[in-house]
Amino acid sequence: MSESSESVYEQLQKRIGEGRPQPRLGAIQRVADLLGDPQDAAPVVHVTGTNGKSSTARMVEILLRSHGLRTGLFVSPHLTRFNERILIDGEPVSDRTLQDAWYDVEPILKLVDAELETAGDLRLTFFEAATALAFAIFADAPVDVLVLEVGVGGAWDATNIANATVAVFTPIALDHMDMLGGSIEEIAKTKAGIIKPGSVVISAAQSEQAAEALNARAAELGVAVSFEGQQFGLEQALNAVGGQQIDVRGLLGRYESLPLALHGTHQALNAAVAIAAVEALLAEDNPLNSEIIVDALSSVSSPGRFQRISQSPLVLVDAAHNPHGAKSLVETLITVYPDREVAFVIAALEDKDLQGIARELSVLADQFFVTAPSSPRARTVEETANHIRDALPDAVVLERDALEDALDSLRDWAGAGENRVGVVTGSIALIGQAIAVADGANWGANL
Repeated sequence: MSESSESVYEQLQKRIGEGRPQPRLGAIQRVADLLGDPQDAAPVVHVTGTNGKSSTARMVEILLRSHGLRTGLFVSPHLTRFNERILIDGEPVSDRTLQDAWYDVEPILKLVDAELETAGDLRLTFFEAATALAFAIFADAPVDVLVLEVGVGGAWDATNIANATVAVFTPIALDHMDMLGGSIEEIAKTKAGIIKPGSVVISAAQSEQAAEALNARAAELGVAVSFEGQQFGLEQALNAVGGQQIDVRGLLGRYESLPLALHGTHQALNAAVAIAAVEALLAEDNPLNSEIIVDALSSVSSPGRFQRISQSPLVLVDAAHNPHGAKSLVETLITVYPDREVAFVIAALEDKDLQGIARELSVLADQFFVTAPSSPRARTVEETANHIRDALPDAVVLERDALEDALDSLRDWAGAGENRVGVVTGSIALIGQAIAVADGANWGANL
């Protein structure tokens, strides 16, 4: 991280962290009012769900950019640099852009902080401030369309001061239950808050409870939901070199033999959702240009999702941080690397269902190397190891206090056999730090 971007990040880190989002919109709306409502500067594709939000948002963005639109993309969290959260035309904003915007936005943040404290409320959080910064950057660019990934939930997430032209839902599962509720229905109701009057609603296939919650919110506002598997859908996905080949039935047309540069059936389903969202936004009577879709999906990337950081020995990182994500990771490993032995470096934050994650991974796990990321919300190595041993009494669980030692152990294990793959997972913070270690050691030189 450069000096200027690091200084902005350091200022943001002095605020309430992302682990404690505040269920409110008034504070961020006050900032937006003082900034001239930058969130209204362009049409919005708003993406929520439990898993697949970032990947789907990135696919929507590259599809829109390939159609000639200047795009703004806001995703979270970042892996190695704060700039990764705010992208214009597919590229993280420059340090100069970030710093210049911060000079403009910071006085407004301080003013609203003072107002909140006078009212006996908490200051703006990290995520509220970061969202305001992103909106200001996009409005100043300017961009033709905003693609926004929800931070947590939907209804009271800071991004929800924007009005979704297209509201997009990836699969909804149990996660953040302390904040969003203890059932799929409760969580889906909160996420459904991104649907606004006039929104076009596009959703992945959902459980009955989640679908009912989305349909209920849509009906209140007089709009309808298009679900994958009903109004549009993935028709075929075949494993291929560098990704997969997919056939998609969209809202407006059928798109065959699309090369998707991401692995896993879940990513193919995400692509179907993304295509339908772009069809809905462009609101044309005719199908999209298949050549444009081919160009976009063949070059799409989703950092930290089934990403190789070392080829020899083979080591991947994957952002699975709940049981639903871990299940998708296992299914993808079985498809892409059949009959391989697999070991994991694993860590998790305190609010995550670590035992559920470990149970899903145990389908393939030869052993677990347990460590901890550098995060105040991380479980200790001992806590993580004990949780896994309690859930999986027969598992081989080896503790490594330092991430570097865990990665070395994983690489040594993976290199000791011809048919092995090592995977780092369980925490986005962990994989971001693993990527930084790999880059520093130049493990990717042979990728």
